[in-house]
Amino acid sequence: MKRLLAGKTQLSHPSGETADAVMTSKLLFRLLPIQILLAAIGAVNGIVSSLFASNAVGTQAMSAVGLYNPINLFIVAISMMLVGGASILCGKYMGKNETDKMQNVFSLSILIALAVSAVFTLIILLMGIFDLSGFLTGEPAIRKLLDQYLIGQSIGVIPLVLGSLLSAFLSLENRTRRTTAASLVYILVNVLFNFLFVQVLRMEALGLSLASSLGLWIFFLIQAQYFLSGKSSFRISWKHLHWKETGSIVRIGIPGAANNGYQTIRGLIVNMLITQFVGAAGLSAFAAANTLLGLVWAIPTGMLNVSRMLISISVGEEDRQTLADTMRNAVRRFIPLMCIVCAIVIALAVPLTRLYYRDPSEPVYMMTVWGFRILPLCMPLAIFRMVLSCYGQTMDRNIMVNVLEAVDGFVSVCAFTALLIPALGMNSVYIANVLNGVVSVLYLLGYSIIRNRKFPKNMEELMVIPPDFGVSASERMDLTVRSMEEVVNISREVQEFCLEKGIEKRRSYFAGLFIEEMAGNVVSHGFIKDRRSHSADLRVVHKDGMIILRIKDDCIPFDPAERRKIFNPDGIAKNIGIRMVYSITDDISYQNILGLNVLTIRI
Repeated sequence: MKRLLAGKTQLSHPSGETADAVMTSKLLFRLLPIQILLAAIGAVNGIVSSLFASNAVGTQAMSAVGLYNPINLFIVAISMMLVGGASILCGKYMGKNETDKMQNVFSLSILIALAVSAVFTLIILLMGIFDLSGFLTGEPAIRKLLDQYLIGQSIGVIPLVLGSLLSAFLSLENRTRRTTAASLVYILVNVLFNFLFVQVLRMEALGLSLASSLGLWIFFLIQAQYFLSGKSSFRISWKHLHWKETGSIVRIGIPGAANNGYQTIRGLIVNMLITQFVGAAGLSAFAAANTLLGLVWAIPTGMLNVSRMLISISVGEEDRQTLADTMRNAVRRFIPLMCIVCAIVIALAVPLTRLYYRDPSEPVYMMTVWGFRILPLCMPLAIFRMVLSCYGQTMDRNIMVNVLEAVDGFVSVCAFTALLIPALGMNSVYIANVLNGVVSVLYLLGYSIIRNRKFPKNMEELMVIPPDFGVSASERMDLTVRSMEEVVNISREVQEFCLEKGIEKRRSYFAGLFIEEMAGNVVSHGFIKDRRSHSADLRVVHKDGMIILRIKDDCIPFDPAERRKIFNPDGIAKNIGIRMVYSITDDISYQNILGLNVLTIRI
């Protein structure tokens, strides 16, 4: 067993990372697959629709799908605002163990999502019925298909927004299996509905959008059933809502959603430039490349989602170490992984293009090939921007984040495209996206240099974590136990730390006793419940004259408060340790956060 004490770092894992960093990494990669799957749902819908559009309806239907993308981006932006704001706030309140505020945010976000999505449903439906889509295209044949597509898409707005929100809350509850099931069912029914409506019934663009919308309703209802069953720790309460939190949800969520909002404007401008300088073939190529790459974009989006959960909870707990570890994982693991994925996509540019267009002599063919060769290059850069932007949101750095989202989502791409398209044609759009990623990274680096007044030398300086956030290394001690043999030394270690910080002998003794008892309980009961290897991360913090003990483990959910209620007259020694801890201190709390047991004791 190793520890971090008095600012001296001693490693507790063969890889050179602290045990808390290792647990953070394991948690991120455990949550990552389902978050990628969730992010891929929209992409799968787009791919299925585009394949049926290009192969069963025609190139004009593909143009209609592409023209709807800016509208869809705007709806997704609203959804992202609610998901980002609500999940970050709930994560903070989970970290602070403020359950009532957490439930209030959940209820408010559901109500807002329902109201906003209902308004968008009506607007899009009226656009399709009364042929109000003229501002998107002037070509009569494409406009007719777009009107049909709008009518069908309007039916799916409500489940799209609400389903995204429920997915985020299910992740916070560590109920990802239900979301996985809902996602797989959605993908299956989407394909079946497209085959029925488009291939069999020949409903053209209306069939494309109806298949997507009906699939989204099934996705939403599967998730909603869990919240209606009463098993969820998140519950809707329409009474005693604190509406002031609405402003917090919107304020925190807007920067992340603003990027999609800016992309809506960007999409309209870029589409206009492509139409003027390249033509319909360019629109079709861009739509095909973007649609299929949407599936690849699910990977960085999933990486962002798991990082957001950990960042928000770490900020609520004022856990400086985990906050920096989350960003380190993005740089050291997520970005290299994304580089490998992008290399594979670039190598497969021609086969991917042939899914849509098979005649190399047509201009649209090579335009699409170059889309697959160039666009992936911006994805690794995007991970860096997305995670740092999410951290900025959580820390209320609104000016920095809003400027970043404006530059990344709108200014750079439009400026570079307008500058390059007369000379480079369609490739200018792809190159502009890569240059945009470079500009965003330079902006974040410049922000760090200005705030620190020097070049950042470590992750905490790069993130500009405030000096007064959490506690310094000298005011905390991190320990890791993997066996009962290591537990027996804990009491003395903790007592020595407390005495060094000026804590009186009685509290120092109880601090050592409490953490030894509770850690021993984790090892003796939690470690043997399955065949997986486990470790318990223990943290002792000295702050404002108080000692805070935190025990975090990845075993099965276990609330010591429930165990201490068990009293057997024939075995009075059973659970005596847990009962003793609860009898001496009332300030003790337990949460299961993202599948981790977190026990906090304040002395």
